[in-house]
Amino acid sequence: MRIAIASDHAAVDLKAELREYLIAQGHEVADLGPDTADRVDYPDYGYKLASVVADGTVQFGVALCGSGIGISIAVNRDPACRCALVGEPLSAALAREHNDANVIAMGARLTGPDMAKACLDAFLSTDFGGGRHAGRVEKLSHPAF
Repeated sequence: MRIAIASDHAAVDLKAELREYLIAQGHEVADLGPDTADRVDYPDYGYKLASVVADGTVQFGVALCGSGIGISIAVNRDPACRCALVGEPLSAALAREHNDANVIAMGARLTGPDMAKACLDAFLSTDFGGGRHAGRVEKLSHPAF
């Protein structure tokens, strides 16, 4: 799979570990930064990640910041992205199965490397269930305000 990963400064170490984990599993990984722990703004990296998911450059995205909240909000600004903030594997699997999430978000200050890897495994190994969920997912990309 083609996967993009991005973070803010608080999650740069987790990003590096997850990037190597994904590469070791045979995935093609685009690291969108940052490369250092120097302070950056998570929206910049969330928007960059959303862009490559939305245009089809990658199949999935991994968004990381201190809590996972800020970067997930940034990614979800793009109507083509369905970013789910998760902290354990069941939520990661349900995000794919029920919501057809194409981006997973996690907080480096809240989720350790082993749990983050378990979440990634669940996310990437679960297919969208379709059926009764399909119409709901369609509404997420085309809201009727």
